[in-house]
Amino acid sequence: MPHKLTIKHKRGKPGAVYYPLQLHAVPKPTPGPGQLLVKIAAAALNHRDIFIRQHLYPDISFDAPLLSDACGEVVSAGPGCSSTQLVNKPVLLTPFRGWAADPAGPEDWSRFSTIGGVGPHANLGGAQTYVVVDEAEVEPLPPHLSPVEGAALPSAGVTAYRALFAKAAATLRPGSNVLVTGIGGGVALLVLQMAVAIGVRVWVTSGSEEKITAAVRLGARGGVLYTGGEWPRELAALMLASADADAGAERPPLLDAVVDGAGGDVVVRCIPLLRPGGVISMYGMTLGPVLDWPMQAVMKNIELRGTTLGSRAEFAEFVAFVARHEIRPVVSRSVKGLDCVEAIEGLFDELRAGKQFGKLVVEI
Repeated sequence: MPHKLTIKHKRGKPGAVYYPLQLHAVPKPTPGPGQLLVKIAAAALNHRDIFIRQHLYPDISFDAPLLSDACGEVVSAGPGCSSTQLVNKPVLLTPFRGWAADPAGPEDWSRFSTIGGVGPHANLGGAQTYVVVDEAEVEPLPPHLSPVEGAALPSAGVTAYRALFAKAAATLRPGSNVLVTGIGGGVALLVLQMAVAIGVRVWVTSGSEEKITAAVRLGARGGVLYTGGEWPRELAALMLASADADAGAERPPLLDAVVDGAGGDVVVRCIPLLRPGGVISMYGMTLGPVLDWPMQAVMKNIELRGTTLGSRAEFAEFVAFVARHEIRPVVSRSVKGLDCVEAIEGLFDELRAGKQFGKLVVEI
């Protein structure tokens, strides 16, 4: 019997409540005209799933299956479907709807939303055995990846791709210096991997020496602990030492771009490190919803650019980039079975505590 995993309602104020998980038996769906029936192989958690359970996310649903990111196999195609060649092939689900191709942002903001656990998409989400989707809302899984790795890609990957290439592209070339803050999360790791793939020097911050060491193994030049009050000075010294040791290096030890998901005081901290005209590409603000923007940033012509997810066109570009460079997303841990609710709860606990290095995945 197919199943889906949702949240269960209980009393509580937004931010104080934490809705429990609930498993439901459901009938197997049938694809309609122009649709595909996909059997989900794996689905991944994102921070938005924590916010949904805390009622801190818009339009949450107690009926829609959770999780926006999934990889599965096309089981059948509905009438008139032109994608019959995808039957029995693994695919990635597009994790959002309502943004086709405009590089500036969704064509109609009111229609843009992410699938999984929300009212506008009652039957869409990765935490279920089967899903029916329009044939235009899948991309073939890059052949070098497993379904678990595929599930780790969609939201984090397109966010990373847009944050790096749409927002900071003008500063990027082989030898550029980019800082990726808070290394360990899915987006930050994919920014690191994509930047390394095009020859960029990547530096990282983290609250863990182990995560910095792991990032270096993935190609980062080095990193510093953001728990130290002097981390910008420490990073500047690290970059200078690397430039001195790098024979033939012509670029000064300044950052061309910062890709950040934390917010807080990152602008103030990074002003001395950024070259004039450098870019801060910000995809999240986990430390707080307000930033300081001092006059020093204005005088140095620093650009602050917000970004979230990406368009359907950018999603296709991102998947092609992953295939071309054979990038493998980092999976921190996976558990087997949609019916193993206790084990899935453990993944949520790990995500809330920030212990993971990479993505947390449910094998369905």
